[in-house]
Amino acid sequence: MRLFQREQRSLFGEILDWMLTPLLLLWPVSLALTWVVAQSIAAKPFDRALEHNVHLLAQRVAAQDQQPGFDMPRAERSFQAADDTDQVFHQVRAPKGDTLGGERDMPAPPDTEPHLVGEVRLRDDVFRDLPVRVGHTWVALPGGDLLLVQVAETRDKRSVLATEIIKGVMLPQFVILPLAVLLVWLALVRGIKPLSQLEERIRARRPDDLSPLDEKAVPLEVAPLVSSVNDLLTRLKESISLQKRFLAGAAHQLKTPLAGLRMQADLAQREDTNAQALKQSLKQIGRASMRATHTVNQLLSLARAEASGATVVALQGCDLAEITQEAVLELLPRALDKRIDLGYDGPEPGDPAVRLHGNRTLLKEIVVNLLDNALNYTPSSAEQPGVITARLVPDASAQALVLQVEDTGPGIPASERELVFQPFYRALGTNVDGSGLGLSIVREIARQHGAEIRIDEAHPGATPPGTRISVRFTAREPAAAIA
Repeated sequence: MRLFQREQRSLFGEILDWMLTPLLLLWPVSLALTWVVAQSIAAKPFDRALEHNVHLLAQRVAAQDQQPGFDMPRAERSFQAADDTDQVFHQVRAPKGDTLGGERDMPAPPDTEPHLVGEVRLRDDVFRDLPVRVGHTWVALPGGDLLLVQVAETRDKRSVLATEIIKGVMLPQFVILPLAVLLVWLALVRGIKPLSQLEERIRARRPDDLSPLDEKAVPLEVAPLVSSVNDLLTRLKESISLQKRFLAGAAHQLKTPLAGLRMQADLAQREDTNAQALKQSLKQIGRASMRATHTVNQLLSLARAEASGATVVALQGCDLAEITQEAVLELLPRALDKRIDLGYDGPEPGDPAVRLHGNRTLLKEIVVNLLDNALNYTPSSAEQPGVITARLVPDASAQALVLQVEDTGPGIPASERELVFQPFYRALGTNVDGSGLGLSIVREIARQHGAEIRIDEAHPGATPPGTRISVRFTAREPAAAIA
């Protein structure tokens, strides 16, 4: 049960609820238990007095001429003087039911109760519509008969004493309870103060301050939260740093073709420009615009790949042989223009060995970027044409499928094989058009598919050694889906 309902959960209010709710709910229970205990405590001294009166009355019973007798006047005076709050009744009953003294209509003890001589038994009863406490005993006569002696008194003074005990116990609680609530409130305010101080320190930070928070300056229970925030700040700092490098690299890559466009446009507008120079300028403008378009497309592809990595990629059964052949056919005209022999080697589409569980669009992006990268860096001439091969190698023993793109280019030195996967990085000594984003896109998509990438020499010992980039997929399509 919550005492304080709020639209938004509050840690302070939540703790206060769970501390005050049991306290306020147990208070009435404490009242009831105290009343029961007070009744029991108040009854004990009056029960002892009642037993004493029963013994006193039993002593007035005497046998006269073999007949039971009772000194009524002295007993009545004694009982009347005993109490000025409650009414006291008594009865002395002969064995045959005759009343020797006291009230004739006083109820008798239960018939099932044993008749114990000299022992006073107590019971609660009702006499003349009044709740009474009755004490009775049996007195043995010389002839062996038993005479019943009873004394009853109303319960007023017992209730008065119990009420006084309740007042003595509960009245201080009316002062203690608000004080306890106040102390709980102050304790919570003090206990939650470190959170408020942490909030103030965070608010006081500059927008560019992503340094970790001090875990030792907060309570032990809050330290895991601060550690998680520090981990988030670290990842955010790395993400922002990566974005800054990405934007800086993108601006640098786009600046070169845009500057070339502007320079060629200025040359074409000169008055002394002849038709041949104008044609050359337009050719350079077209080449620069194609380079800028390619860079923008690569940037968009990388952004899509990274966005897919932040969400759940929709995976389905794919035929990697079909995807690879489509990519080869798309890039074949460009390969023919550069006099490069571009081909495919591997199982035909429809073979279960080339089925893969992945995203078709992203898988095709891998093949296209690997082939595009190979076309950029593979030299070719009529005397010595370049060769690029897209190959699929099923690995039945390891339940894997390997995509390889192999070329006859200059190769990638071992020291640079990790660097080429960084955005905008291009190997030194090359003078080819490119954005340096292709392999970054390939690595990001491969990571989303749980694939591994490896770079080797295509022809070790040969000159040039060429490059072989292998992407090893292990997320094979389930057999049931293939069937």
